[in-house]
Formats: sequence, C-alpha cells, structure tokens
Amino acid sequence: MNLFRLCGDLSHLVAIIILLLKIWKTRSCAGISGKSQALFAMVFCTRYLDLFFSFISLYNTSMKLIYIACSVGTCYLIFMKFKPTYDSNHDTFRVEFLLGPALFWLLFSTIPSPSLRFSGLSRSTLRLVRFSLNSS
Repeated sequence: MNLFRLCGDLSHLVAIIILLLKIWKTRSCAGISGKSQALFAMVFCTRYLDLFFSFISLYNTSMKLIYIACSVGTCYLIFMKFKPTYDSNHDTFRVEFLLGPALFWLLFSTIPSPSLRFSGLSRSTLRLVRFSLNSS
C-alpha cells in the first residue's frame, strides 16, 4: 500500500464527509453547486466501471464504492431531500465548458496516450467511432 495514496484517499474521504455533514446539519444546500456535484457523481460512476471487470484489492473496491455512494448521496441531498434550499439561479457553473471538450476528446481522439487509463466502455466507444469514421 502506497502511503501517499492512502493519505490522499483519506483526505478526500474526509472532505466528502465534511460536505455531507454540513448539508445534513444545516438542512440546507445553499452555496453548493449541484451541477459540479452531479459531474462528480458522473465521473466516479464512469471512472470506476472496472469494478464490474476486474478485482484489484478489497481496499480499492471499497474506496471506489464509498466514493460512488457518497457522490450519489450528495446529489440526492441536493436535488431531492433539500431541493427547496437549492438555488439553481446562483449555480452558474458552466457544464458545457467541461462536457464539450471531454466529449470531443472521447470521440475524436485517435491515439490514446499510454499514460491514460481508458475504461472498457471508453475503449469500445472509441473503437466504434473510429470504425464508423473509417467506413464512411
């Protein structure tokens, strides 16, 4: 076990727990960007698709599941439980500035870098797009 990874994972987990406790204790999600939390949930759910394909360790699997559960739980609290306190007019996070380049990278990247870890779904999508572009 890498000590730096353990410290990074635990500090990230503490930050998520502090956010969840803040929302729960104040019974409000004012000041929290629901759009960025939804993006976190989307990133964790897509990034950790390898849970279905490979087992690395119990620690790795449990941390991935905890991150997914916490991010989905945060979205539940923001968009369902404390929805009246969420002000979408003040949530000015521009999602399209992140999703546009990410979609472009996924669809039009022809040479994946060996330093990047593509999930099986990303690789399959990339192959399908390349095949359709080459056949047309």
